[in-house]
Amino acid sequence: MKLEDKDIVKAIRADKEKGFRLLLISYKEPVYWHIRRIVVVHADAEDVAQETFLRIFRNFCQFDESNSLKAWIFRIATNESLRLLGKRKGKETLSLDDLTTDVIGRQADGYYDDSDQVAARLQKAIQQLPAKQQLAFNLRYYDEMAYEEIAQVAGSTAASMKMSYSIAKERIIRYINSNEEGI
Repeated sequence: MKLEDKDIVKAIRADKEKGFRLLLISYKEPVYWHIRRIVVVHADAEDVAQETFLRIFRNFCQFDESNSLKAWIFRIATNESLRLLGKRKGKETLSLDDLTTDVIGRQADGYYDDSDQVAARLQKAIQQLPAKQQLAFNLRYYDEMAYEEIAQVAGSTAASMKMSYSIAKERIIRYINSNEEGI
């Protein structure tokens, strides 16, 4: 049985530690995978997830109950992911081609099924999108968020996120179709 966000919020307000355990039960896995799609590397995703939940715990008093708990959590996770990527700018990192070769060529630390080359092409296509389109696509496609929630995560409007998702979807389809000829 999945807990409702309002029940999690009520539990945290009543007993922060017990309520936070409920939040972790509901959100640990989806937040990890959201972060993983942004930072790609498992170890980085674990570190960012830990920092995300630490920030949520410390700053829960700032959560506005008129907003979506899920969107608030994912916004923190997104910001933490982007913070990590920002720290890496200018440092030597793997290229997109290196990442794709790694993903296709071996099981990436046991969390990725390399038998599905379509999934690898999808990930490569997503990584080539601008950040706003990546975020809109990932949150809509993988996390099944409503455009209003995506807008809260991105600090934008629902209409803008709907447009970003639509453009991202078209670009991904074009990318995958253009690369199928080489297979």
